[in-house]
Amino acid sequence: MADRTALQSSQGSTEVSANEPENNVRAGFLPLRWLYRASTFLAHYGIETHGIAPIPREERLEKRWYQMFFVWFSANMNILSFSTGTIGPAFFSLGVRDSIIVIVVVDLFAVFGPKLGTRAMVQSRFSWGYYGAIIPSALNVFSLQGFLILNCIIGGQTIASVNSHLDDTLGIVIIGIISLVVTFFGYRFLHWYESVAWIPNVIAFIVMLALGYPHLRANQSVSVPAPKASSLLSFGSAVAASMLSWCTITPDYGVYHSPDISSFRIFLYTYLGFLTAGLTAHTMGAAFAAAAPNVPAWNAGFQDSSSVGGLVYSVLTPVGGFGKLLTVLVALSVPSACAPCMYTFSTSFMVIAGWFALVPRWVYILISEGVLIPVAIIGAKTFYTTFVDILDIIGYWSAAFAAIVLIEHVLFRRASFTEDVYPITTWDSARLLPTGIPAIFAFFCACGALVPFMSQAWYVGPVAQDGSGDCGIYVGFVVGALTYAVFRGVECWYMKKRRISDGRGEEEEGVKETKLMRT
Repeated sequence: MADRTALQSSQGSTEVSANEPENNVRAGFLPLRWLYRASTFLAHYGIETHGIAPIPREERLEKRWYQMFFVWFSANMNILSFSTGTIGPAFFSLGVRDSIIVIVVVDLFAVFGPKLGTRAMVQSRFSWGYYGAIIPSALNVFSLQGFLILNCIIGGQTIASVNSHLDDTLGIVIIGIISLVVTFFGYRFLHWYESVAWIPNVIAFIVMLALGYPHLRANQSVSVPAPKASSLLSFGSAVAASMLSWCTITPDYGVYHSPDISSFRIFLYTYLGFLTAGLTAHTMGAAFAAAAPNVPAWNAGFQDSSSVGGLVYSVLTPVGGFGKLLTVLVALSVPSACAPCMYTFSTSFMVIAGWFALVPRWVYILISEGVLIPVAIIGAKTFYTTFVDILDIIGYWSAAFAAIVLIEHVLFRRASFTEDVYPITTWDSARLLPTGIPAIFAFFCACGALVPFMSQAWYVGPVAQDGSGDCGIYVGFVVGALTYAVFRGVECWYMKKRRISDGRGEEEEGVKETKLMRT
């Protein structure tokens, strides 16, 4: 354990010195030695080689806290969030008013990043335990890869919509390569990219509103069937999943920032980044998708609700070459959502097992890229089914995960970030971390409880069949929170009772030893 901790901690700085202790540890395994030498070489060119060890307080010097706004503003002010909004009219047959009401209600809730200098999945060990955290880490790896696939599909479709001679495949490859470059350089380059990536999207959305306003206004008077409760709840679940799934990522993008700032201010930057971008993009997606059937040019570009990129380009077509330029820029900014997913994919993979942490972060990024492109090309053929299924599956487990971490932080750690409450030095010690048993039990209880409420293409639960829609996310969050509070409370009571009992036993042993010495 000590050797592994030293090895992982040695990756904590951007530069890797030649005489660090892992030289001796890795000397016996040639591939790891090669990887270490490659990391040393890359570090000299400013590429981040940090692993998953917590960042020491003295190295958390970044004071541009506004970056915590832009990283989430850029990640959500793009065509992926726009496409999430289109699900209401395109997939659940909701009108624009009903869709926007659901979006506004759901988007009022977001997540916050802590001040511990730990990666998201490393932080989860303080509620899930060392071995229990393997569960959310593994799920996070698959979920983030799913989001990467979706992002590339949308970006590929957008580029292909500009020219009939292009197809999704070329666009997917281009988006994948750009995402790889941004993520490969690491934390600081990613933050710089996110601080500017939102600009073309905001310009494009403003132009779209200006061009489409007459049609959007006319669509408000179009009569639509009364919405079904099941459709409203299912669309709400999809929107909630798109926002809630970020909670497994957010801590990763404040680990180098100085903790000399109030928790409320960190929360405010993060929340406003999600809220302003998500609410705007979701609402616009719903409005344009609802109006598309009544505008022949838009509907042709939308391709029967299968090409969000085509819808964007068809709206921008009236401005000619400038519209094509904006469409391409919107597509090329899709890595603003891909980069955080790919970055945290690598750190989550390293948390799954101690030996995985010995492999540098950039290796997992290359693995992610190798899986991403071929799967995205195949998945592009059934976009909306793929999109909704992946979003909801991610949302199911993310809801239970968020509930567990939130209850642990608020109820059992008194919403504090002090060293006494979160002893960061124990991050890699299975013996000193919580057992994780309450979290595992609560997670499986939540998963079991939400199954009857699921509504997917491949499975519809008995409750959902009765017309409730997909309520699995809501049920998973509530059950996860309640069961974890009970199980964790029982564990704390038992551990306290055991410590008292052990203390009395030691005291009695001391009395016996004293009597024996006297005799």
